[in-house]
Amino acid sequence: MSSQEIPEENLPVAQDTAHGAVKVADDPFADPGLPPHKPRIQDIDERAARRSERAVAFMFVLSMLATVAFIASYVIFPVDQIVYIWPFGRVSALNFALGWSLGLALFFIGAGAVHWARTLMSDVEVADERHPIEASPEDKAKVMADFAAGADESGFGRRKLIRNTMFGALTLVPLSGIVLLRDMGPLPEKKLRSTLWANGKQLINMNTHEPLRPEDVAVGSLTFAMPEGLSEHDHDFQVEIAKAALMIVRIQPEDIKDKQELEWSHEGIVAFSKICTHVGCPISLYEQQTHHVLCPCHQSTFDLSDGARVIFGPAGHALPQLRIGVNEKGNLEALGDFDEPVGPSFWERG
Repeated sequence: MSSQEIPEENLPVAQDTAHGAVKVADDPFADPGLPPHKPRIQDIDERAARRSERAVAFMFVLSMLATVAFIASYVIFPVDQIVYIWPFGRVSALNFALGWSLGLALFFIGAGAVHWARTLMSDVEVADERHPIEASPEDKAKVMADFAAGADESGFGRRKLIRNTMFGALTLVPLSGIVLLRDMGPLPEKKLRSTLWANGKQLINMNTHEPLRPEDVAVGSLTFAMPEGLSEHDHDFQVEIAKAALMIVRIQPEDIKDKQELEWSHEGIVAFSKICTHVGCPISLYEQQTHHVLCPCHQSTFDLSDGARVIFGPAGHALPQLRIGVNEKGNLEALGDFDEPVGPSFWERG
């Protein structure tokens, strides 16, 4: 419906304040246009512009300092340190420092960018007619010209102080993400290279919690053992058993193909790590006739009669073997630790 079809009494009206008369507006849908541009103090006073420039640079510098504080917090505060901070109460010192420092680093980058845009970049409003979705060559040229003009008006090339401090802040902030990699866990150091097994430690049956004797292990049977001195009630039991879990099988000596395996066994009793060398699942499926053990997670298969080498599946290397013997009490005992780290390969494994 056009304005001509609208009843006159429904059209917008204008108040004649001089005589109190009411009249119909000539063009109720007239484009009001843009308000006149009012220059900012920075547009007409170079000293004010330089003050704004220094303020923006100061915020970027504060962002850099906050990023440095974020990284330093990882070194200064222990993970388990609890402090009282009013009004938050008792909080983790590390989390509190990390949260505030990273928040301030990001805040000052944003505040600096906003202050830069509001005080130094051009604030002239430009109205442009709608154009087809596909830009014409002339429009593309105009966009590039506008971009160049905007870059020039922003002072990005001239105001080196802002540019350099902004680059510094943006360069340091990603370092916070790198430092966060520490939260993937403590460094393993040499913990993955050794277990609780040592020379003279007896093999304890996982089911009966009694020392194993050679006569307890029948041909074709599968027995699980743990090191002497390790208890299920220990606070680190799960961590230690994940490395020291032992799988014991008795094979006829003439069926053992690997020379070292035969030398490290006792009367055909061989001991291998129970932890799969693929992703660390516990192995528990044993086939008596072939002497193969199968990992239930991804079907890696190992031949216990041939050095526990991999014959199928994604596992990368054979199961580590534990050299065993018999002590003066007639119980099975370890003659050292595993010959190599147990479980999956890791990046620093030698």
